[in-house]
Amino acid sequence: MDGLGKRFEATVALDDVTFDVRPAELFGLIGPDGAGKTTLFRILATLLLPDRGSATVLGLDVVRDLWAIRARVGYMPGRFSLYPDLSVEENLRFFASVFGTSLEEGYRIIAPIYRQIERFKNRRAGALSGGMKQKLALSCALVHRPDLLFLDEPTTGVDAVSRRELWDLLGELKASGLPILVATPYMDEAARCDRVALMQRGRVLAIDAPAAVGARFPRPLFAVRARDRYALIQALHAYPYTASAFPFGDELHYSDTRRDLAPVAIAGELRAYLQSKGFADAEVTPIRPGIEDAFMALMGTPQEAAG
Repeated sequence: MDGLGKRFEATVALDDVTFDVRPAELFGLIGPDGAGKTTLFRILATLLLPDRGSATVLGLDVVRDLWAIRARVGYMPGRFSLYPDLSVEENLRFFASVFGTSLEEGYRIIAPIYRQIERFKNRRAGALSGGMKQKLALSCALVHRPDLLFLDEPTTGVDAVSRRELWDLLGELKASGLPILVATPYMDEAARCDRVALMQRGRVLAIDAPAAVGARFPRPLFAVRARDRYALIQALHAYPYTASAFPFGDELHYSDTRRDLAPVAIAGELRAYLQSKGFADAEVTPIRPGIEDAFMALMGTPQEAAG
């Protein structure tokens, strides 16, 4: 796609989006709600028209060749969109028939997923658990043996075990040669992609392999722990060398403005400062930046971080 743009009245959903997905690549779109991921998926799946720019899917133009594209892609939207009153098997047979095929013909490609829910084939889709619904939706997106798969936040709202199982299945599909474009707000899932595009407010902030995105973080980074986290973050914000301080799980990630000072020296000075402020249990450990750290930096100071 090249210079793709889309606006909904005063809201800019996509702003000059340009990237490509390579053959047999698992490509991730990473960003919060409102970043433009779903709008981009709907354009690529030929459900929306772009306002400007161009996009091709499997060499076909999303405006001129929409019917040819629809026959060759699988699309799993973010919300469960199957027929709740039909059974698992009835949903699969219906979607197969829409594409002129059958469940039997498509069984081989969906087998790794479908076998996990096949014993519930007579259960209504609306009565399935969240993880089972996602597996059924993925099976329906694959039953016609597409050449490209679009997945819009496929694990949102499901339990951790189902998330892991679904991503294991995506790894198997990718290994079979199927290119996959997947959107997710979860940074741990982003690490399982070959490349990722970080999106914010309709713009692409960076595109690279997950490890390379983390390497873009521009400053020394530290994990900081203390019992009183609220007071700790206030103390860090008052420290004269603080570039950023954000909660990450049960610790804080702190970045320092002094790029020419060794991380061990910075950790020692910061620990002494915190102890002087009453944090006798303060722990400061240099760490390697991850995707989420880079994303926060790119959102805050995109020119500096990208450079």
